[in-house]
Amino acid sequence: MPHTIASHRHRRPLRPGKAGRMRSIELRAAAPADAPAMLVLLQSAAREGDTLPFLDELDADFIASQWLRATGCAVACRGGVVLGMYRYGTIMPGRGSHICTGTFVVSRHARGQGIGRALVAHCIDAATASGYQAMQFNQVVSTNTAALSLYRSLGFTEAGCIPDAFRHDRLGYVPAYIMYRRLFQDAVQA
Repeated sequence: MPHTIASHRHRRPLRPGKAGRMRSIELRAAAPADAPAMLVLLQSAAREGDTLPFLDELDADFIASQWLRATGCAVACRGGVVLGMYRYGTIMPGRGSHICTGTFVVSRHARGQGIGRALVAHCIDAATASGYQAMQFNQVVSTNTAALSLYRSLGFTEAGCIPDAFRHDRLGYVPAYIMYRRLFQDAVQA
């Protein structure tokens, strides 16, 4: 059963200097009416060529099937404008279904304002409420230092490194990390 993401204002502690910009950010469940803005945001981030694996296959059907139908999908908005978004869902069926994965995108002009942190924290809360025991990201590009730093600050650890996993537009093949975080203290006891 998909988790319903409640619409609410961001309430987590913010870094100094970020409070004014974050106060006007609303994190809420994505709706079909958000799909065109979500598609533009995803296409723009993919064109940057340094964080997302997508090439030209992004269209309205992709947003509908992979984002809006995910277990959870939320957007970060200011003044009705979508500035960021995330999706999460089960990483593997059956015996792996207790672990989820997620994808996060923040508009280039909205980066550095705490929106990514708010989205990841919101996603962790939603995934925990949905009953997932852990969260795993399978391809965090090594050159995406902002995301790596953010994930580490939120308790994710590197579970592995995949050499030459990502074809970066400027740097060629670069490594990617598998990042992992338990969502419950007693989760997945061996």
